[in-house]
Formats: sequence, structure tokens, C-alpha cells
Amino acid sequence: MTKKRCIILSNKLFALDIGTRSVVGIILTEQDGIYHVDDLVTIEHKERSMIDGQIHNIVSVANVISEIKSILEERHGMLKKVSVAAAGRALKTMEGSMTIDIAGKPLFTSEDINRLELAAVQQAQQKLLSSVSTADDYYYCVGYSVLHYKLDGDEIGSLIDQAGRTATAEVIATFLPRVVVESLLSALKRAELEMEALTLEPIAAINVLIPPSMRRLNVALVDIGAGTSDIAITNNNTVVSYGMVPIAGDEITEALSNNYLLDFPVAELAKRTLATAETITITDILGFEQQVPSSEVLAAIKPAIEKLATSIAEEIKKLNNRKSPQAVMVVGGGSLTPHLTKELSSRLDLPENRVGIRGLDALSEVTLSDGIISTPALVTPIGIAIAARRAPIHYMSVTVNEKTIRLFELKEMTVGDALLAANIKARQLYGKPGMGMSVTLNGSLMTIPGEHGSSSKILLNGNIASTKDFISNGDEIKLEPGRNGNDASATIRDLIGEISPIEVTFNERKHTIVPRIECNGIPVDLDTIVNDRDQISYSSITKLNDVLSVLGIETIEPFEIYVNNKRTLLEKWTTQFFIGDMPASPDQHLKDGDVIRLGILDPPTVDEVVSSMNHSAQTTAVTFNGEPVTLTNSGSPILLNGKQVDAFEIVRPGDRLTIAEASSRSFLFSDIFLFINYTMPKTSSTSYQLLRNGEPIGFNDPIFSGDALEIKFDS
Repeated sequence: MTKKRCIILSNKLFALDIGTRSVVGIILTEQDGIYHVDDLVTIEHKERSMIDGQIHNIVSVANVISEIKSILEERHGMLKKVSVAAAGRALKTMEGSMTIDIAGKPLFTSEDINRLELAAVQQAQQKLLSSVSTADDYYYCVGYSVLHYKLDGDEIGSLIDQAGRTATAEVIATFLPRVVVESLLSALKRAELEMEALTLEPIAAINVLIPPSMRRLNVALVDIGAGTSDIAITNNNTVVSYGMVPIAGDEITEALSNNYLLDFPVAELAKRTLATAETITITDILGFEQQVPSSEVLAAIKPAIEKLATSIAEEIKKLNNRKSPQAVMVVGGGSLTPHLTKELSSRLDLPENRVGIRGLDALSEVTLSDGIISTPALVTPIGIAIAARRAPIHYMSVTVNEKTIRLFELKEMTVGDALLAANIKARQLYGKPGMGMSVTLNGSLMTIPGEHGSSSKILLNGNIASTKDFISNGDEIKLEPGRNGNDASATIRDLIGEISPIEVTFNERKHTIVPRIECNGIPVDLDTIVNDRDQISYSSITKLNDVLSVLGIETIEPFEIYVNNKRTLLEKWTTQFFIGDMPASPDQHLKDGDVIRLGILDPPTVDEVVSSMNHSAQTTAVTFNGEPVTLTNSGSPILLNGKQVDAFEIVRPGDRLTIAEASSRSFLFSDIFLFINYTMPKTSSTSYQLLRNGEPIGFNDPIFSGDALEIKFDS
């Protein structure tokens, strides 16, 4: 159904329902709370004057209205005023979301949430304006419901008293285009009728089918007409959302027409008899008549029924926070489509007895005159007439910041509705945040936000109010801007926290080691104020190597030499640092109060180096005529920096040691002459004696390390 108008002649109501295919005029009489349908006239449009609930040909629609008005005036007297209903299919639904930065703000309050929701509704309104090709720049917000709250990107049940970085509200909002109301007023004016009251079709149907005591339940009402199916959702004692799908009864009629080659009116008539006849008689466009079992016809149109049920079910879930309601009521002529309620229950995962057709039998307060057939299609027209009497919708005027705003009173209007109508942007509800700045801290970019602005103060008739407070005609609303936040400011201490110096003892002297902090390459302290784009670096000096550098002590290099041209570390003779009594590596971190001690060793001899390396060229150290000599079993001497040396020569870092490969035989006395330059004394006699440790030895006798060798000439 679509739109209706209603006039009061004494106790009579005149209402009009302008649908996609036809216009219905109805006269009701009220007595003691009982409504009696005195008369009802239905006239189909001569052309396609209505599309999706909006009048596209005002003159054509006005002519149909005038025709109905004339017929009813002949029976009931002059009609001057009428009540109408804007079709549910004219409503526009759009999702919106808004995310705000709450880092550093106090805990989230209910008013913060109200303002966040209002901003999300505004975002949905802007999306709607950008998605439609119309010059109309205003939509009345009929209602909205929250889909999700999010904290730092994660869904959360409530934002009350929450703290985090960001807060988000996602809503689904329903809007009525202003042009729908204006075109309706124009059509009535051409028919010489005055709009007495206005309602919305979904509201009208709900008012008569779902009493206030039942609206706490989550129920969906679906009005299936010819071209569209209108949906309204109740929950928590109110209508929370509206929607529409652009397919309805005509979808089934077209499927029947296509399958059996029927003219559209013939297919429509055949569809209406499916539910009551086992066999239907049809005549196709070629003039052939045939009788077809209803079961066969139902099988042919089943895909269309399933498509209609799927579209309605998906829209219901979308409007109902992506879940199924507790029950579904179906009205309108299209509700009689066979098996539709069964298909709906299946797609909504509801028991079949939770999806039902509601006809006039549900209206205990309504009676019909003789000749008016009771059908579900009459629920909406009658509901519109009754709703126009019980809960008519009027305009109200309020002022927002001394600007007069007219509001379409579709529901209990709130301060938030007035702010939306006055085009007050969400950002005007808060003071501006201060300018942030960015700095680089140890190579990483850091953003420092400015201070949050304070909330604007809303005054309703001079008293502090929230966006959810209800308003009345003539109310005055003022918005006092909130304080803007201060620009970002910080010290280095704010960014890195406290970095305490440490005290260490070295060589029995105490030293205080202060952390290294630089800003743009210049040493600074913790209380230095940072500026935008500063380059800051800092480090706590706790490594032993770094501490020694700060103290001006040269870092001790490892004791390294080259053995046969191979770089070799002599760890045993590397100078060692101790922290307390424990050896410490150069990378070890110091603690406050540590005592550092340096352990220095004497440099090694050639023999000690070779022995420590377990080199294959084994050596034997002896003395010859009181002078030390080192023998290697390779038969070649050990070279230190290219020169032949004995076993007791001192080795220093960086020296190069050459050791020949070892042979397997033991040293003999005669081998000593390979490692020394010995010349016979000119004054000596030709008689001599070889001694080892004072004892005679042969020229080819073996010798051992530590032996004292000598040649003794006879006198």
C-alpha cells in the first residue's frame, strides 16, 4: 500500500491510500472506539504515475484522487480535508558510521555516545545525498538503530565508561525525502483537498496490528503490495527501522505470465484463484484455453516465490541488526501468495507458526459494511485512517541558534533531530582539537596529538540538555561552542620517561655516567621542550665498552697475532676486565654501584704461545754453553716477525709467528747446531768433551727440554 488521506465529517474519517497500481479511498465512522468502514472505492491508475512510493505524475494522480472524491461525495457529502500516509517504499535506508579519537579523553559517557550516534546518522545522510540523482537536499530522519559499537576497531557491547584510542558507532538510518511530502501536497491541492494529517504506512499498519504493549517484542511487519514490499521493525517499545524491497506481488504475476504466455491482467486473476481452486482455467495470448492444476502452476512460479521470500528475509535481517526477529506479520494483497510464509520462515530460521498473515480478523475494533470483502489488502488503508485520528503527524517549529526550523513530526522529536534539520555538523558538537606534531625518536616517527576540545553545551529553553531530550513546538535550542584544545606540547621526559644515571667505580674512583640525549644533533637534558619535526636520539650508557669510552679509557684490544699468516686470538693473554670478581665482556651491561677492575697479564713467550696452541711443531728448550736455545722437531727454527728467535722471546699483539711443520724423530745433540751459529774457538785444543747436564754424551745421543748442553775443550 502507499498513501492515504482522511477527513473528519462529524465523526467520519476520510482517508486515501495511493498505491503503485491503484488509489483506495475509504470512509470510516468512529463510535465509542469502534471503527466502521462505511465505504471504500478503488480506482487503478490510468498510467504509471507512482514509482516506488513517489508521485511521478502529479496531474494523473490528482485526477484519480478527484474521481474517488467525487464518488464518495455523492454518497457522503462534501469532503474538504483528508489524511494521508507516505508509503513505506518511499523511505530510504542507509548505513553510516563515525569514528572519533578518544585517546587521552575521560571515560566515555552516555552523552558522548549520543553525539557519536548523531554523527553516524549524519554520515548516512551524506551518503544518501551523494547516492541519489535529485536536486532535493533534505531528508527527514524517521529513525535509526545501532548496528555495532567498536572500541579500537573491535566490536563491543557498550562504550559506556570505556577508554581506548578510537570509538566507532555504526548505524542504519531511515529517511523520508522531502519531495515525497511536497508532491503529495501538490496532488491534493489539485484535487481541492487539504491535508489534515499525515502518517507513514508502516506506522499506520503497526498502530492497528501491534498495540504498544506488544512493541517491546522484536517483530517485523511486512506489507506486500504490487510493486514493493514495505518492512517495519519494532523493538524496545518503538519502531526502530523501516525498509523496502522493490519486488512484490507483480513478481509472481510476471512469472505466471511468462510461463503460460498470459496477458498481465489474466495472469493476475489466475494468481488470485490459486489459493482456492484445485484447477485454474487460463487463456493465453494466442487465444488457446487450457485447464491447469494449481499444483503445476505453483511449481512453475516457485522460483519467483523463493526470490521474493529471499529478498524480504535479507532486508529484514539487514534492518534488524543482521539477525532474525522473534516473529513476522505479513499483510497486503501479496501476502496471499501461496507458500510465501513458509518460505519466509525457512529463510529466517523461524518456526512456521512465527510467520503469519494478519487480516482484518486481527482488528477487533473494526467492522465492515455489507459488500466490502475482508482481505489482508485492507489492513493498511484502514490502519492509515485510524492512525490519522489516533496519532496524526504534524509539523513543528523550533529555533536552533535563532534560526527557525520546521520539523516533520514523524516520531517523538529530539534535540538531535533538530540539530540534523538545522544542518549542525557533528564537528560543531565539540571544540576543535589542538594541532598535533610529529618527531623522530631513535629513528622512529612519533605523533604527539593535540589536546581534545571540550564538548559544546546544548541549551534547551535555557536549560542544559542532551541530544536525546525530547522537544516540543516552539522550543528554543542554542549551541554554545566548546573550548578548542591546546596544541601539542611535550618535553623529552614526556616522550621517553625517566632515564637515571648510574654510578660505577673504576680504579677505586667513583664516576657518574649520565644518559646520552641529543635533539637535532645537540646534547640536551630531559626537560628540553620538543618542537615539530625534531630529531631526537637517546641511549642509556650501560655497556662496559661505552662506559670506558665516556671515562676516556682506551678500550683494550684483543691479544691477536698471526701464526703462519693466520689471524689468531690469544684469549689467555688478552687484558681482562672484572665486575666485582667476575670476568666481564665488553658488551656486558653495568648496574648502578658496579666496581670495575682491570686484570693485566705479562705478555707470553714464544714457547708459551706454541704450547698453548698445541701446535704440531713441538719444541724443545735447552741451554747451550749457558745460552737458551729452542729446537723444533721440523728441523727449522721458529721465526718471529721473520727473524729466528729462541723459545724465551716475548710475543706482542700483532706479531707474526712462523712455525714449520713437525717431523716425527727426537732431537739429538747434533741438532743443536741447526739452531745456533757456533764457531770453534781459535785457541781451543782439538780435544773436547760433549756434556749433558754435566755428564758425558755422544754426538748422536738424544736430548730433552731443560737439558744444559755444553762443549768442553781440554786445556
